[in-house]
Amino acid sequence: MEVVIVESPAKAKTINKYLGDNFTVLASYGHVRDLPEKNGSVDPDNDFAMSWEEQAAASKRLNEIAKAVKSADRLVLATDPDREGEA
Repeated sequence: MEVVIVESPAKAKTINKYLGDNFTVLASYGHVRDLPEKNGSVDPDNDFAMSWEEQAAASKRLNEIAKAVKSADRLVLATDPDREGEA
């Protein structure tokens, strides 16, 4: 089984129609994590490492995605090539 992650649930439904039964297409519903609004979220002394925070509303979606990926043969990250898709 291959898992494809997209942002939009409408895109997930459409893409799933074309890919068929060997694929599971899941939507992240947009942002799933963010930098906390506090000093120290970005560490310039450690190659600008970032401390990400999972968004509370995304917890259920992240668990569903993680469960699907654990049993997948391959993961295809098909998010939009914009700031939100890369976050």
